[in-house]
Amino acid sequence: MASNPEVVVVTGASAGVGRAIVREFARQGARVGLISREEGRLQDAAWEVSALGGEALVLPCDVSDSHAVEQAAAKVAQRWGHIDVWVNCAMVTVFAPVMETTASEYRRVMDVTFLGFVHGTQSALRRMRPRGRGTVVQVGSALAFRGIPLQSAYCSAKHALIGFTESLRCELRHDKSPLHITTVDLPGMNTPQFDWSRSKMPRQAQPVPPIYQPEVAARAVVWAAHHQRRSIWVGIPTVKTIIGNRLVPGWLDRYLARVGYTKQMSDEPRDTHRPDNLLTPVPGDPGAHGRFDARARRHSVQLWANLHRAWLAAAAVVGVTSAAALGARHRG
Repeated sequence: MASNPEVVVVTGASAGVGRAIVREFARQGARVGLISREEGRLQDAAWEVSALGGEALVLPCDVSDSHAVEQAAAKVAQRWGHIDVWVNCAMVTVFAPVMETTASEYRRVMDVTFLGFVHGTQSALRRMRPRGRGTVVQVGSALAFRGIPLQSAYCSAKHALIGFTESLRCELRHDKSPLHITTVDLPGMNTPQFDWSRSKMPRQAQPVPPIYQPEVAARAVVWAAHHQRRSIWVGIPTVKTIIGNRLVPGWLDRYLARVGYTKQMSDEPRDTHRPDNLLTPVPGDPGAHGRFDARARRHSVQLWANLHRAWLAAAAVVGVTSAAALGARHRG
């Protein structure tokens, strides 16, 4: 472990993108507070953290409970003295048309996927502000900028997250606070959510292709935690979605009406008897990956270029300057 390990808290730490983020920080020797509802999976994640060279603190709680999140943050500060990075990643969702989604289902998705981020951010800031140091990373989505059919609850929560984060960013700037808040917006990821989220679709849910492995997101989150970037878009699909919605939102309405249903369903019929994790966690530990390993991409050229854009810009300037100098010599 490093001589002065970084202290990180990750919500949604027991599976999917959150689990991959935990592993990535652990490889850097971080001390990681693990927040999720399922204690058994958190214990497995804690073992992985230790095996990778970090130190873990298991903090089972539901992020929809602000008091429980505050208690978890207090335990981290009591154990390690402070919090350097807080990553909000916990989520639940419902795959269903608007008219088949109940008010209680909307409320639960908002409680976890939006208010859970609010609770985590507030608890983090309470501990970061006295030190004048710290970063909050919001794990967002391309769907924060463009709603799609069958995911109105999730899209609503992620849209709300953008508004909350932008408001907070302005307040921090007004207060001349050195604290940093950033968003990492993701494409379709190969995570277990498609096997345990509540679904009312006729066939099995799947991420909209192309699909990326959660390690791609984890690398972006860890990079964002250590660089002063306002936001990071991960993957070409995210770029296309966000830019496309700014330029041709009406065309996207028509396109998603035509293909948005089929792209979110595989050919397999939905198992109507399987449990879902909307209200209570599903037992077992699938880890970070879902069942789409054979189709998922392990790397993103777009993300690499995004994270290295300063280096690429410098290389481009050198190339243009060299070409201009060479041309001048030839003309001379």
